Amino acid sequence: MYRLGHQGAALVAYAPLGLALLVAARPTLAVVGGGVSLALASVPDVDQRLPGVAHRGVTHTLGFALAVGVGLGAAGWLLGRGAGVDTAAEFAAVGFAVGTTVVVSHLLADVITPMGITPFWPVSDRHYTLDICRADNAAANYALLGLGIAVTVAVLAVAPR
Repeated sequence: MYRLGHQGAALVAYAPLGLALLVAARPTLAVVGGGVSLALASVPDVDQRLPGVAHRGVTHTLGFALAVGVGLGAAGWLLGRGAGVDTAAEFAAVGFAVGTTVVVSHLLADVITPMGITPFWPVSDRHYTLDICRADNAAANYALLGLGIAVTVAVLAVAPR
């Protein structure tokens, strides 16, 4: 999929965490997490700009999702440490969840394309594709974006004020 489709998928995947943060009375953290999800929705496609790295290779795996989660978790810890251990732990947990979720959402959006993904590499070379639509399918990309926006609006509608 393309950027807008990945952003829609990221919004859908982030929605449960965003809702949980809103229910826990952490609206700023919920908004920041959603913004980071949108900003990083296409991070696995960095492979297209890295010499010697195959597209939909290592950056399109669950291992990469965990690595991004650990990186954002560490960033969350560093950002929150000045406010105490509890805040640092909360920011780290949210960072890990956002980082992992945003990459997994990217993988799920790419698995519907004919090119598919190999998400368990290097443990398994098994390739997965649902072969539903091409990545450049504008209707599919806008449909994912629309779904992401609709789910976000639904979360905001049911979240406590």
